Amino acid sequence: MTRDALARTRASENATPDNAGMTDSATATDQKPSTPFEQLGGIAGVRALVDRFYDLMDLEADFAELRALHPTTLDGSRDKLAWFLTGWLGGPDLYIERFGHPRLRARHLPYPIGVGVRDQWLTCMGLAMAQIGESGGFTADMQERLMISFANTADHMRNRAG
Repeated sequence: MTRDALARTRASENATPDNAGMTDSATATDQKPSTPFEQLGGIAGVRALVDRFYDLMDLEADFAELRALHPTTLDGSRDKLAWFLTGWLGGPDLYIERFGHPRLRARHLPYPIGVGVRDQWLTCMGLAMAQIGESGGFTADMQERLMISFANTADHMRNRAG
């Protein structure tokens, strides 16, 4: 490297970024973006969401049709959804380790899922996130991003008209 090139390199390393105050002292490439799994508090945060979701489904009459598709005891359903969401949100692939590929649509085909059940699932999940709120990592932005993804997936699960 020539003396001039070395001087330019050193000068650029010590330069103030154009957006001073907008970045941390570390550059963006130094930091791995956190996953939704991490932002929600890891396994404990995912489990809190799943437990609130199933508590609401079990208690609220508005979710009766959705609840009727589940077993009497929800323990297994809680575990499976928590394991699935953990990996889906960027954490360890707990569901895949136990059961292999989720094959969501195939696993849900035996259950009559139409627009009403889809909407009950989405409403119940939305309420669970809102009730946990920002203290649990569910900022308005996080809720919006997750609801878009949940809506796409829930719509894909439909196997009945109406």
